[in-house]
Amino acid sequence: MASSKEYLNFIMEQLSGLEHVTYKAMMGEYILYYRGKIIGGIYDDRFLVKSISSAIAMMPNAEYAVPYEGAKQMLVVPGVEDRTFLTRLCDAMYDELPEPKAKKVK
Repeated sequence: MASSKEYLNFIMEQLSGLEHVTYKAMMGEYILYYRGKIIGGIYDDRFLVKSISSAIAMMPNAEYAVPYEGAKQMLVVPGVEDRTFLTRLCDAMYDELPEPKAKKVK
């Protein structure tokens, strides 16, 4: 099931207090970037983030879900209505997220 543009817009509005949050559409779903790093995405109208220690510490009881077949498990973000929590979560995760891979030059 593809995610709706309405849910994407809702999450983007919830994250509007952060600078440099962007997304990229990919096969009916959306990859979310924070300051150039992949933080997670919108999959089946759920906000999922990478399962890294900073996210786990902030959401110790969060459910795990596989965004698509063959992918690593991610954390389902609860309480997406809480803008303050989402801002704190993204900020907490940022330093631990890997740097973007360099694009290959042809």
